[in-house]
Amino acid sequence: MDGTTAVIRRAKADDADTVTRVFLASRAAAMPYLPRLYDEEQTRAWVTHVVLPGCVTWVAEHPHTGEILGFAALDGEVLEHLYLRPDARGQGIGHALLDQVRRTGPQVLNLRVFTRNTSARRFYERRGFRPVDESDGSRNEENEPDMTYVWREVS
Repeated sequence: MDGTTAVIRRAKADDADTVTRVFLASRAAAMPYLPRLYDEEQTRAWVTHVVLPGCVTWVAEHPHTGEILGFAALDGEVLEHLYLRPDARGQGIGHALLDQVRRTGPQVLNLRVFTRNTSARRFYERRGFRPVDESDGSRNEENEPDMTYVWREVS
């Protein structure tokens, strides 16, 4: 981007294709060690029928082109997803999405991150999240060790 801030808006049903592409591209780039358990069509169905209707989801759009650069999905107190297009990383877009979740979400947020995803762990720790537990991978489909992080709003 050219330094202009992304526009954050609520996701719509017709964003499912782009959100799916962002999800798949982000995971492939940031976590190449993860097995790809579902193809693009199956992932799109999950985004369409589970993520978008079941979570409060925001997308970050390029201010000039309207392209979706990333998304965040909140289910109650759980930040289920925060993914960016690989070419959109390091531009403050993830931070903007997280700020939107914090402004409009609960006073406590939980999330899980794969233990090997050190860049995501650093991102969340820099923004006040603290690890509270670790798992051997038995609680996720990928069977990849993960950690739970918690953030609490300071009043």
